Amino acid sequence: MTTNVTVTSDDTAGMSPLVARLAQVGQRLRQADRARPWVLDTAVVVVIFLMFCLPDLRDGDHDRHDIALRFTRPPVAGMLALQVGLVLPLLWRRRKPSVAFAVIAAVFLLQWSLGVALRADVALLVALYSLTLHGELRRLPWACAAMAGGLALVAVGVSSVVSVWDALFFLFSTAIAAVAVGLAVRIRRAQLAGLRERAARLEIERDQRSRLATATERTRVAREMHDIVGHNLAVMVTLADAGTYASDIAPDRSKEALQLIGETGRQALGELRRMLGVLREEADAPAFRPQPGIGDIDALCNRIRAAGPDIAYRTGGDVEVLDSGVQLTVYRIVQEALTNSLKHAGADTRVRLAVTKEGTRLRIRVQDTGPPGGSARAGSPHEEGHGLVGMRERAALYGGSVVAGPGPGAGWTVQATLDLAPLPAAEGGTP
Repeated sequence: MTTNVTVTSDDTAGMSPLVARLAQVGQRLRQADRARPWVLDTAVVVVIFLMFCLPDLRDGDHDRHDIALRFTRPPVAGMLALQVGLVLPLLWRRRKPSVAFAVIAAVFLLQWSLGVALRADVALLVALYSLTLHGELRRLPWACAAMAGGLALVAVGVSSVVSVWDALFFLFSTAIAAVAVGLAVRIRRAQLAGLRERAARLEIERDQRSRLATATERTRVAREMHDIVGHNLAVMVTLADAGTYASDIAPDRSKEALQLIGETGRQALGELRRMLGVLREEADAPAFRPQPGIGDIDALCNRIRAAGPDIAYRTGGDVEVLDSGVQLTVYRIVQEALTNSLKHAGADTRVRLAVTKEGTRLRIRVQDTGPPGGSARAGSPHEEGHGLVGMRERAALYGGSVVAGPGPGAGWTVQATLDLAPLPAAEGGTP
């Protein structure tokens, strides 16, 4: 198992210059190794050959140590063959660590069974380290058992010079060190890989939250723009039609309609400026005005009445003390319902509007009588535009619902219910 870890400039920001430089050098070496892995493996083989194999080939009988005299010195060709068998498999120590260890262990046992001692036996420790670091951990116990058997053979072979227990202690210590270093490096790489994966996952989650927040804000702005523009344009269109009709028979009424159109347009323009001022990224803070609430429904009804419909508005319960968020929701639902009545039922309809608070429930009911003469309301009752969707989204913020459908006769009824009960977390007093 090989884990690639990338060190970025952010990772070295808090390091000392020397450690940061070493980390960057290590990063470059890892990148070069990933591009040409055979270079490092070949370099390991060459270094071991120069440091451990070449001295055995150059040593003669006159300069051999006393402990070396206890063992057989094979011909140069035989020694070279054993060294190749020990060192050459290290070329596959990372790609196939189990195979490399098995081949080296087999050559190692053959060598010691022949009574030959070579410095190149260090390759067995390198193979054990590589198996621990890159191989499957389930193969490690078998490798350790084979290693223990081979080291026991070595300890018996040198028993005439060194105590068996001293030899076993030294040899087992080196083997345990190789395994411990391999496990330490493997665990460290796994930890770094886990941290990288967690950082990448957190970055993805952060981007997803950002996109979700952006989409939510777009939906909110679109809903506000629809409520502002749709309502005021519906009133202005109705007033314009009424002014055109009255221009020949009642010029004063036509002039009044034009004045109302101007007032409605200025109000719509002011609300749009406020909305766009919040969206603009400018140094100057936009001029804020309080959001409309239940107290502004009377003025809303007056504007709708000016376009023709007869509106009867009543309230029940203590609705003026509701928080601003609930009041804005009520205002927007009433605004959308009255706008729909004006657009679909016409200027001669009669509307009954009721906003009542009953315990933890706030109910809104808007019922119109439909177009004059009992004709069908324009638009299919099964068609849901942005207005009805927006009303339902606003009601859902307070655990409520909106139901719209045909009322008595040719009229239309919109009923909304909001849940004013506090959330469970708020009841528990947890901040």
